[in-house]
Amino acid sequence: QLSSVNLYLPSPPAPSSDPVTVTTSKAKVEVHENTNAVLSCEFRTEKETNPRVEWKKRGKDVSYVYFDGDFTGSFKGRASIDGATLTLRGVTQKDSGVYHCEVTARQDKIKLGEVTVTLNVLVPPHAPSCEVPETVMRGFSAELRCKDKLSVPAATYSWYKDNKPLHTANLPEITYTLDSKTGTLKFKAVSKSDDGQYRCEASNGVGAPKSCAGRHMKITESYLSTLSINPYETNCCCTRVSLKNYSETPNIINIGSGSIGMSNVSEKTWNILFQKLCNLGHKT
Repeated sequence: QLSSVNLYLPSPPAPSSDPVTVTTSKAKVEVHENTNAVLSCEFRTEKETNPRVEWKKRGKDVSYVYFDGDFTGSFKGRASIDGATLTLRGVTQKDSGVYHCEVTARQDKIKLGEVTVTLNVLVPPHAPSCEVPETVMRGFSAELRCKDKLSVPAATYSWYKDNKPLHTANLPEITYTLDSKTGTLKFKAVSKSDDGQYRCEASNGVGAPKSCAGRHMKITESYLSTLSINPYETNCCCTRVSLKNYSETPNIINIGSGSIGMSNVSEKTWNILFQKLCNLGHKT
């Protein structure tokens, strides 16, 4: 007697239906200026054997880098693509930004995949622009400025007087404040010891530090001078009476008897005022 046996075999697994996937091995890329940048983009498709690859750069507007099998604009002649990975040669700061790699697989269930890569081009310091006053009167404030607008990341600044570094610590003997982020060096009240040659150095860790040319800041004495005016003469007769060191707050002094005085003005400024007052004649 024969008996029957029913055999149940499992069905074969369904073919994989993974959609197109796009990844990158490095989402943030930092390179030095004038070197090459590799923006990684890797993809896997379900069925599509010839997917379309596009690269875009996002700024104020979105612009194509690679479209329809060719590079566009400034990327022509200095970019190449391997699979979907993009290489830019001789990058500059203008190339910094956010890039999108898009892969379109028309035969896949999910037809579009994309990944984002951020490129940051590092720029070494440039010689900063420096503002150093030529002359400052003793007891007055002074502000020296330094700026490098091109370095990436932003530079920090150091100041030197007669090639010796100025310290940023708040020590009792220090009569100035130095902001290493803005490059500003401020004196509340200069003294003769502040007379000297000043230069600023910019550094950001990318390349060698750069300095501006040294400039001399001269500390001069302030003066008290008097001017005699005879209001009864048609052609005013002016006479310099005195010139001596004076270091108080700037002020116009009424001396009387046809004379006026002004304190805390440089001799050069006084000479200009003297000439103008004389030219006014009896109208003064």
